[in-house]
Amino acid sequence: MTREIEMRALLLVDIQNDFLPGGALAVPHGDEIVPIVNKIMEKFDYIVASKDWHPEGHGSFATSHPNKQVGEVIDLNGLPQILWPVHCVQNTEGADFAPLLDKEKIQELVFKGCDPSVDSYSAFFDNGQRQKTELDSLLKKKGVKELYVLGLATDYCVKFSVLDAVNLGYQTFLIEDACRGVDLKEGDTPAAVEEMRQAGAKIIHSADLL
Repeated sequence: MTREIEMRALLLVDIQNDFLPGGALAVPHGDEIVPIVNKIMEKFDYIVASKDWHPEGHGSFATSHPNKQVGEVIDLNGLPQILWPVHCVQNTEGADFAPLLDKEKIQELVFKGCDPSVDSYSAFFDNGQRQKTELDSLLKKKGVKELYVLGLATDYCVKFSVLDAVNLGYQTFLIEDACRGVDLKEGDTPAAVEEMRQAGAKIIHSADLL
């Protein structure tokens, strides 16, 4: 194995049942990325996946706030918080990986959103950047310099993971066709891609790797 390959990693962001069509917080066409992801994984020797891993009653759930509805924005412990449907609750089927995802190739698993008092879009930090997951330390232990990112959803968890990766000094690549967006507002997804590009991420497609 060459030094160059050892220095790069693939990050799979939240490819979980609740984000697939039919799930509690379905990303439109989210299932379409799974066969693409499986092919991409063949090109990497170090693969890390993140999971949204919320306790019951998480503060990001609309049901945790009387008289509040999904989509409303509240203040959650000093941070603006969009309220979401109950999703990716720990040890539920909704939190499981997509059934067709080639899970055997995943070497490391990072859990996020475990603290009920703060949401965590990024696979690196919570939304207030108050606490880190173990992702950065895992990558640094492996000597990773290049990080390739894909998953769900482009305009939330993928975007914030990519922005944090850039800020942490990784040469960061977004594999755009292996992501899908929520698009709460029309245009959110292309705007997110452009924000990542402006921050310094390189926007590529799976064909560039395959």
